[in-house]
Amino acid sequence: MFTATIHNRLTGWWMVFRIALEERLAYRGDFALGTLMRFLPMITQIFLWWAIFQSIEASSATSESRLVGYSFQDMVAYYLLSMLGRAFSSMPGLASTVAKQIREGEIKKYIVQPIDMVGFMLLGRVAHKIAYYTIATIPFALVFFLCRGFFSGWPPASVLIGFLLSLIFAFLLGYFLDLCIGLIGFWFLEVSSLLFVYMLLNFFLSGHMFPLDLLPEPWHTCVEYLPFKYLAYFPAAVFLGKVDPSQLWFELGIEFLWLLGLIGLARLLYARGLERYSGYGG
Repeated sequence: MFTATIHNRLTGWWMVFRIALEERLAYRGDFALGTLMRFLPMITQIFLWWAIFQSIEASSATSESRLVGYSFQDMVAYYLLSMLGRAFSSMPGLASTVAKQIREGEIKKYIVQPIDMVGFMLLGRVAHKIAYYTIATIPFALVFFLCRGFFSGWPPASVLIGFLLSLIFAFLLGYFLDLCIGLIGFWFLEVSSLLFVYMLLNFFLSGHMFPLDLLPEPWHTCVEYLPFKYLAYFPAAVFLGKVDPSQLWFELGIEFLWLLGLIGLARLLYARGLERYSGYGG
């Protein structure tokens, strides 16, 4: 009986995942166009950093300009890798969708049916990322091929494994961070202002806009104690060798502890939220 129960659960979750994947691919043209448009800002960002380093070189006595240990080649490589990390960790529309479902009563479907909302939405996001990378693999490969001269080569196997783990953890951290913001909708029916502040902090403190090494003290130390750096900065820093190999697994352990904490917080918010949920709307 236990084996049959496990089999039924796995079958059910597989069906949920398959349906979510089919929904993401229902409008393939629109999804592909939206995915490709996200690559356009890369050109602007690369030219921006080129202008910055040209200015530094013009005002310095050295032939090679560097900014907090980053050359222009390092900065472009960092930007491309941080964009890859953001592609894993960003969860567009998740928090607002959860808050909307709470506000409009749609969340009742998770109460009356034997479906775990947290797991259901996680599978939906896994399906979204698979669909995204199915479309974006060729553009990503083309961009990294054209910019291969900005990279010094592949890191050692242990660092590469740490890099891949950091991307997986970044996806899960991004999911549970956004989910927790959405679940606040149980207490505040309108979370758009809070979501805007969160997205702004996320964009700057994750290292997507610039390497966190550029932050002066004490802000750099403060950011080190927040989970945002694991969303974009940390995977890029691991690949580029900016993280000491002796500290790599320690940092991954800290990231894993953040993940466990956010999972517990999401579960707590969901359970306490259901206790006060009135079921209006829907």
